Amino acid sequence: MKALVTGASGFTGSHLVKALSQRGDTVVGLVRKSSNLQRLANCQIDLVYGEISDRAALKAAMSGIDVVFHVAAYVELGIVNEAEMVRVNVEGTRAIVEAAQTVGAKLVYCSTIGIFGDTKGETVDETFVRQQQGFSSAYDRTKYNAQQLVDLAAAQGLNAISVLPSGIFGDDDPHFGPVLQAFLRGRLKLWAGGQRVTGIVHVDDLATAMLLAAEKGKPGTHYIISAGDLTTREMFEILGQEAGIAAPVDAPVWLVRLLGNLLDPIGRLFSWQPPLSRERVHYIYDRCVQVDATKARQELGWQPRSVEQTLKDIVKANS
Repeated sequence: MKALVTGASGFTGSHLVKALSQRGDTVVGLVRKSSNLQRLANCQIDLVYGEISDRAALKAAMSGIDVVFHVAAYVELGIVNEAEMVRVNVEGTRAIVEAAQTVGAKLVYCSTIGIFGDTKGETVDETFVRQQQGFSSAYDRTKYNAQQLVDLAAAQGLNAISVLPSGIFGDDDPHFGPVLQAFLRGRLKLWAGGQRVTGIVHVDDLATAMLLAAEKGKPGTHYIISAGDLTTREMFEILGQEAGIAAPVDAPVWLVRLLGNLLDPIGRLFSWQPPLSRERVHYIYDRCVQVDATKARQELGWQPRSVEQTLKDIVKANS
């Protein structure tokens, strides 16, 4: 198989590139000229340089391609460049879809369980219809709009399959990784939202799911990709038991909300991403998305490691 991976130099994209290379597939990666290629060191990959919305670059990248894995995304909460997020997440997906339609390539799109909106603690599957009015963030809105583009193209005949991962974890995770490093060094004594429920999937298990989706996925189908849910406190307890470190103490809710309200305008004024903002506080306390990944297990034969094993493997890799 000859595959194109967008966002190849990123966290998820690089793990997918490695999985494809290990199988002996031919891999083409779409990256920006400014991309840090360190994650792709020692990978067998042909690089095409261009922006995600660059039609000419996409046409060149998709030459002879069998499957396009669209992984590239602008992922961030809090103080973001909304126009840039629209350009990458929505217009970039539009360009990818149009190019895949032109060349007749299969598309595997890496979406997010966030497209379901706030499920208010209800555990949902792929049949769930979004109930939330409006959106919790620019990321929430742009990924939902991008998913609509993929679904429309699938309805028009594009062989497109969408995988919807929960929280993506790994030893080189750029989002939770710094928190984990601080915790394992004994520097994380306080944490916000210990009762927040989050879904977890190991990045390598997500890569496997995307490969299975390309092989076995039905056109137009969505597959939730999650090893399971747990609270943040439970997560730290598992990590702590493995590393011999006590879980951090929960910060008072009133203090976290106060800091979010105070730091948000400061961050916007100085174009600074504060550790807490109104949007981040909303995700910590007011929004809950819980999912059931049975469909991926049954239809794709996906067999991820457990939530507990995912966390233990990360601790081991960082020891």
